[in-house]
Amino acid sequence: MTAQGPISAMQRSRGEAFVSFAMAGARLRLGDLRQAGSAKAMLPHVGAVPEVVFLNTSGGLTGGDRLSYGVALGDGCRAVATTQTAERAYLSNQGAARVEVALSVGAGGWIDWLPQETILFDGSNLDRRTRIDLGAGAGCLALEVVVLGRAAMGEVVRKLAFRDRREIWAGGRPLHVEPLALDAAALGAGAATLGAARAFVSVVMVAPDAGDLLGPLRAVLDGDGVAAAASAYDGRLTLRMMAADGWPLRRQIARALSVLRRGAALPRVWQIGRDE
Repeated sequence: MTAQGPISAMQRSRGEAFVSFAMAGARLRLGDLRQAGSAKAMLPHVGAVPEVVFLNTSGGLTGGDRLSYGVALGDGCRAVATTQTAERAYLSNQGAARVEVALSVGAGGWIDWLPQETILFDGSNLDRRTRIDLGAGAGCLALEVVVLGRAAMGEVVRKLAFRDRREIWAGGRPLHVEPLALDAAALGAGAATLGAARAFVSVVMVAPDAGDLLGPLRAVLDGDGVAAAASAYDGRLTLRMMAADGWPLRRQIARALSVLRRGAALPRVWQIGRDE
């Protein structure tokens, strides 16, 4: 309320981008490409496996914003999906920003979901849901990276509301469900939560031979300033990492993904040098 009257509601961003692929004989073909509002999908020509690069042109998220990304792969299709840059969640005074990610993979297909980091600023409020549906014999590699503020700018995050839920379904049944709730109380819980870390990573791989990669993966989890642990069971491999800053963590992510992707290069938009 001001002397002139009540403050009007601020303008909010809306965005939706969706891409689908299907096999036509022995060739992979683009099916649908939809984009609306602040969400865009780019398809750079990078090789035999297509890359989908999502972009939020609004420049970040705040309370009331809505953003949706989707990829649908037909039987036998492979693709990589990522984001052009880090997503930023800013101070919110009008509720939560909401992000939905829906990925589906047909029988025998594969998707790498490798978004760049989400940066949460002080006072941010973000509710995100990611669901991957796998057909018979399909698999995936899914990454999430969260950074609390920018250490180089001296930013400290003392309060926020972050709810993040990731689900992987196979054959109509939940295979992996990973909920996360982070608020001011959790930030202050010390060793019970993040301790001194302000950047953390979760990786899940679903593949029949995922366990075979556990040894090679553990062998590269030696980055300075990064705490990491990995495990594997029954066709599923999980990796958790955390660090005091996003940069050492980013370098460790590159090394870990090189193992999990069997030497395949990261999406070009990640902009990590070959020596990292």
